[in-house]
Amino acid sequence: MDSEFGKVAVLMGGPSSEREISFLSGNAVLAALREQGVDAHPFDPAERDLFDLKRAGFARVFIALHGRFGEDGTVQGALETLKIPYTGSGVMASALAMDKWRTKLVWLASGIPTPRYRVVDHETDWMQVVAELGLPLIVKPAREGSTIGITKVTRVDRDELALAYVEAVRYDPLVLVELTASILGRRALPLIRIEAPQGNYDYHNKYFSDETKYFCPSGLPANEEDPIRAQALKAFDLIGCEGWGRLDLIMRADGSVSFLEVNTSPGMTGHSLVPMAARQAGTSFPALCVEILRGAHVG
Repeated sequence: MDSEFGKVAVLMGGPSSEREISFLSGNAVLAALREQGVDAHPFDPAERDLFDLKRAGFARVFIALHGRFGEDGTVQGALETLKIPYTGSGVMASALAMDKWRTKLVWLASGIPTPRYRVVDHETDWMQVVAELGLPLIVKPAREGSTIGITKVTRVDRDELALAYVEAVRYDPLVLVELTASILGRRALPLIRIEAPQGNYDYHNKYFSDETKYFCPSGLPANEEDPIRAQALKAFDLIGCEGWGRLDLIMRADGSVSFLEVNTSPGMTGHSLVPMAARQAGTSFPALCVEILRGAHVG
């Protein structure tokens, strides 16, 4: 086994609403690390006490958890207390990136373009939201991932916005109305253009549909893609992120872009975007996993 890393735990599963996807990511990472000779083992923090990591002699952790507890700074803080190096962003950046509203506030204050939005609640005047923002609208919980709780609203004659809010608030009381770029180390990887059925990139179309189309290379000329990648790295840095991650953005017909959110522990499944971008840059999935693991840190 690879002595460079010692005994490695791949954290997967966890208690969040993204548990199912986390197992898909974690098992893919586990197999890739083992293929590279790493002494890697699965570890589900929903089933085992995190202090078992120390007791069992794990020297390093690859975080393949998604959503709350795995991506919001909570598990990062626990690992820092245990003094076990882990992959990805630290406590502050993880917590900030998980909160889409506060991420937007940082970006707006720093000149990073991001779509207009409203934070809404059960007393919101939905027609006023439409008057301010127009249609279509995306309604989503502010602190979830994997497109969980998201609804695309294209009409409002049958209480569609109110119903979308009810769906979103099931996952988070803070609800927002409102190309993808991958970061590896200090590199912004090639952009990916996504075309989902009817423009609806929901949970099913993201993870299980064969109808969703991914284009990498994106098809943009270098003089358009390179500035977007540079801005993606800047947006990543502004949140304080490190190691690796993915930024979601939209491109309008006039070529302008707006950044939507940062994912500090992106999916690593067969449909996932970071491995796709890495392949285009000449890095295989096993090599990608090892490079991410090599960047593990404490604090």
